[in-house]
Amino acid sequence: MNRRDLLRNTMLGAATLPLGAHALGPQPASRPAGKTFLLVHGAWHNALHWGRVARHLSGLGHRVVSIDLPGHGLNARFPSSYLTGDRKRFAEEPSPQASITLDDCASAVIDALKALQGGTRPLLVGHSAGGTVITRVGELAPELIGRLVYLSAYCPLRLKKPSAYGALPEAKTGYGETLFIGNPATLGAVRINPRGDAAYLEALRTAYYNDVDSRDFLPFALTLTPDLPLALWTTEVGATRERWGRIPRSYIRCTKDRALAPALQELMIREADALTPGNPFEQKTLDASHSPFASQPERLAELLAGLG
Repeated sequence: MNRRDLLRNTMLGAATLPLGAHALGPQPASRPAGKTFLLVHGAWHNALHWGRVARHLSGLGHRVVSIDLPGHGLNARFPSSYLTGDRKRFAEEPSPQASITLDDCASAVIDALKALQGGTRPLLVGHSAGGTVITRVGELAPELIGRLVYLSAYCPLRLKKPSAYGALPEAKTGYGETLFIGNPATLGAVRINPRGDAAYLEALRTAYYNDVDSRDFLPFALTLTPDLPLALWTTEVGATRERWGRIPRSYIRCTKDRALAPALQELMIREADALTPGNPFEQKTLDASHSPFASQPERLAELLAGLG
């Protein structure tokens, strides 16, 4: 038998070997069933800002969806002066998003939750002003939610709206107070300028992304939307013990936060637990700024995956 025939016969023999488990050796243990996450961004942000966290969660075997709220991301509408760079006009031009309400945003989240039903109910995660939205959703549709997760987020219960909490002494950090453009009541929006000069962008980074270096901060900053519809800041959430208060919930505190001060985070946790002492917050802590999705996406994903 020549060498060619020997190789051919060896390959044919190998092709007929049994492929049972005993032939392949020990098999890895099956991964536990994954969770479903719906990620809701904060003021001026969008679904894109969750990208790194979503990738890590998916890698851990979980189903992850992030959405753009009305007035944000691909749903945004821009003042013409923002596009032309007319700064004087930008401080005065009414927002084309002024008519967007808190319930508009809640309805968008509820629609997304309905699309994710089947199996275990989703964990609904809200960052910053997204906490106001998920609080409203928890009141309107508690049956759709497996757990509410607040990531350094507003949970406005006793005072009912985030603007009331923003006026408290606990909210003051000394950072970010010069970032806002114009009169929100006239504009119909809380306005910032993501296309500002280098000094403005550094002030924005220092307030919201203080543990992210300037180079890595820019892609996050330049994908922000300038206008937060005012209703998301001033509308009462109407949360009750009987509906919102029956949902299991977690709070992830950020200890280096200069936008939503740790003292204010603690205050809202205490007030929520006083409302529903039989269903308190599961509390977790990150040594991070207001934006751990940028500075610690892998750690944040691991923490989220371990909730509940």
